[in-house]
Amino acid sequence: MADPRTHRPRLWSSAATIGVLLLAVLLVPPLVQLDEQAVDLSRKLLPPSWEHPFGTDDLGRDLLLRCVYGLRISLLVGLVAALVATVVGTAVGAAAGALGGWTDRTLMRLVDAFSSVPHLLLGIFVVALFRPGVWPVIASVAVTHWLSTARIVRSEVLSLRTRPFVDAAVSGGATRWRVAVRHLLPAVLPQAGLAAVLMVPHAMWHESALSFLGLGLPSHQASLGNLVQNARSSLLTGHWWPTLFPGLLLILPTLAVAGLAGVWRDRLNPRRRSELTL
Repeated sequence: MADPRTHRPRLWSSAATIGVLLLAVLLVPPLVQLDEQAVDLSRKLLPPSWEHPFGTDDLGRDLLLRCVYGLRISLLVGLVAALVATVVGTAVGAAAGALGGWTDRTLMRLVDAFSSVPHLLLGIFVVALFRPGVWPVIASVAVTHWLSTARIVRSEVLSLRTRPFVDAAVSGGATRWRVAVRHLLPAVLPQAGLAAVLMVPHAMWHESALSFLGLGLPSHQASLGNLVQNARSSLLTGHWWPTLFPGLLLILPTLAVAGLAGVWRDRLNPRRRSELTL
């Protein structure tokens, strides 16, 4: 079995990255007390400096402050959408695996129907039904991201149904719903939690894609997708910083969450970890 100490550098670096980003999101806006929408054309497209560590955009707005506000919006969308999608996917997957029969077939056909439509296309359809804003984007991401969780939970439930403790509960007179709620659902929560953690950066990228296409948040509202979209013209003129820093703030959480999820996955399945080290 692999030495758990080999995971420590990845664990600590990932946790430190997430901690720094969360502190920036929570502390910078109330401490700085500046308007991230304030326009100063005399300072437009200034390169990174001590006064403006991330430089300024094409309207003279401080890019560091706008990136922090954009990260806050993107994290909000990612966290809430991942939570909603995980709850829906866990409920559907647990019901399908525990009840079986026509319930399983009906729910899985529903999952297949949603899966047949590309995520981005379905997300565009959902946000087109509402006015631009945070909650339509959250709904769009949640509707398109519960499918994988449902499949994972159903697979785990089908595996658990063959375990002796489930047979003992059924022999004792427990109903299917009682077995599902008291025995199967608690056993799949760690896998569902791992799926939710991995879904957060995926949801952030989905929100950024919608905003980049002009279909997500209003263009004046700072989000990482809007910042990258607004920086396209600046990049063509050789001003790289309005594109680089929002892009980094999308990549860093993704790598950090992937690092934490890798350690979590190995702890959930130590047998698989030992087999990989042979």
